[in-house]
Amino acid sequence: MRLVVDLNRCEGFAQCVFLAPDVFTLHGEEALMFSPLFDEARREQVEQAVAACPVQAILVDYSDEPTQGVEPGVG
Repeated sequence: MRLVVDLNRCEGFAQCVFLAPDVFTLHGEEALMFSPLFDEARREQVEQAVAACPVQAILVDYSDEPTQGVEPGVG
């Protein structure tokens, strides 16, 4: 799982920084810095930060996680 942030869409509201300060930081007034890979222990904080972004600039990419309960198709 990794973070994807559209820095062109980000407007520096910093809700993510308040909710997951170990993953997101602001440098200056609007320069968002973040760690694209984060520890599983921070998952809930990161998901809250993603949900709180007022411009929906943050996504969590789960593509590297195995899917559960899905069997490969036949044919």
